[in-house]
Amino acid sequence: MIQSSTAVPPLPSDLLTINMGPAHPATHGTLRLQLQLDGETIVNVGAEIGYLHRGFEKQAENCQYQLVIPYAERLNYMGPVHNSNAWCWACEGLLGIEAPPRAQALRVITSEMARIIDHAVCIGTNLVDMGALTNFWYMYNYREKIYDLMEELTGARMMVNYPRIGGVCLDAPDGWLEGVVRVMADMQEVVAEVSGLVSRNRIFMDRTQGVGVITKEMAISHSVTGPCARAAGINWDLRKAQPYWGYDKLKFEVPVETAGDTYARTMVRFREMEESRKLVLQAIASIPGGAVMVTDHLVALPPKDKVYNTMEGLINHFKLIMHGIRPPRGEFYSATEGGNGELGYYIVSDGGPNAWRLRIRPPCFANYSVFPKIITGQLVADAVAALGSINIIAGELDR
Repeated sequence: MIQSSTAVPPLPSDLLTINMGPAHPATHGTLRLQLQLDGETIVNVGAEIGYLHRGFEKQAENCQYQLVIPYAERLNYMGPVHNSNAWCWACEGLLGIEAPPRAQALRVITSEMARIIDHAVCIGTNLVDMGALTNFWYMYNYREKIYDLMEELTGARMMVNYPRIGGVCLDAPDGWLEGVVRVMADMQEVVAEVSGLVSRNRIFMDRTQGVGVITKEMAISHSVTGPCARAAGINWDLRKAQPYWGYDKLKFEVPVETAGDTYARTMVRFREMEESRKLVLQAIASIPGGAVMVTDHLVALPPKDKVYNTMEGLINHFKLIMHGIRPPRGEFYSATEGGNGELGYYIVSDGGPNAWRLRIRPPCFANYSVFPKIITGQLVADAVAALGSINIIAGELDR
């Protein structure tokens, strides 16, 4: 249990203890808060991380590296493909290989699209929690357009199972990149309309400004990352600080605010959506040709014609399916900039087809650890607004 103090003090007769959650929409159906209230004011908080109990890390230790890909997409299920892109990249680091440049560009495109819909869901649902339904439909309509593109690329809309260790499973079909460009053009109007509806709205400002403040010092001490940290004045983004997939060749800004409140976190996400749009367009404009998968048949399945017509191809196919990828003994940590911050995979290999030990660094876990502190002294309604702006995704929090 995460608490705002070392121990909940004895309950005076004039304080009320209530359970907040687990319920949709405010506490995501999995989170539970114990609140001590003086009227509507929160005096003390005890926060549990949830009731999802997925056991992802243990699941991943009991299946081959390739089979973890669809599991990984169910961590942050608001932007699923980034999780699996990051998992494949971690495995590639463990293997000492690199995906082809075209595959890396497709990872940038799909991951930034995932970031856009992650932020769209965060902003739209948080506004619903505060009573503003119109913005939800604007954001979700645009989200559906990106899901249509994902379906065209992968055959699935949400859990796409698209990346592979060594690249991606399929190249973009004819006309797909042009379709992405058209959808990205639509985005400017959508974000501008929603931002215009809320950014100077007196009710929204009163509900968010000065509410749930994460100070810069608090963010550092709790290892807060992503939009929550940048809204507190910390200029840190792994795509800039530790570039991967060719991000160092792309031009984009890192949006930073200083207030650290619910309003600042929302504005950072609005601005990040625009930067992601620019990144997608740049990646498409500069996408190289060539293969989308490595040719090493200890990692990648051989083409079907070789499987059917050559003994070597059949053996390679059989070995990969039955015995899996076998990285050398050792350990490796890789981190990428997910929708909510640093998403890291720490893998320990014993040379077998499964990870001997897997540990995930999910951004939501560290971000949620600061939550009891920022709502102590606030109103109950403020807790709902602040929680939505942190954007807790239960799948990666209680993994």
